[in-house]
Amino acid sequence: MKKPRDLDAELQALQRRAKALKGRRVTQFGELVIATGADKLDLDVLAGALLAAGKADAGTREGWRSKGAAFFQGQARPSSKPAANGERRAPDDGGAPPH
Repeated sequence: MKKPRDLDAELQALQRRAKALKGRRVTQFGELVIATGADKLDLDVLAGALLAAGKADAGTREGWRSKGAAFFQGQARPSSKPAANGERRAPDDGGAPPH
């Protein structure tokens, strides 16, 4: 006869793992905010941008997705370097509509 499984112990182990994964997810979000330079934004601005992203149309989100993929591939980094003509580059609003 097979030994019965300790379902309570398995459930507790799964709960510990879920808690650890949620913690890692929060840490990764924080690292992403820092890596993109968004940590320099006011919290209200960052929250507003995230809210707008949740309501963006599919075409806008696809543009953002491709920019994000390029960022992770090391092809694009946030920049405050001057443009070729010596003027400071305007920040990329990511396709957000004007106010």
